[in-house]
Amino acid sequence: MSGAYDQLADRLDTIAEELDEVMFDQLREASAARGGRPVDDKRLTQARRAIEKASRLLRGNTDD
Repeated sequence: MSGAYDQLADRLDTIAEELDEVMFDQLREASAARGGRPVDDKRLTQARRAIEKASRLLRGNTDD
């Protein structure tokens, strides 16, 4: 990687991975409690997608 914003994009990728972990934890908890979709699932999913899009844009990948 040699782009000017690759370090920022890498940090965003890490944040997206952390959000995935939080989402999976919440899903496991809801499943164990026989609950439905976790309350914050939609919001966290939207945030993760926005972060992934920002990472792609910083890398110059604009195939959205």
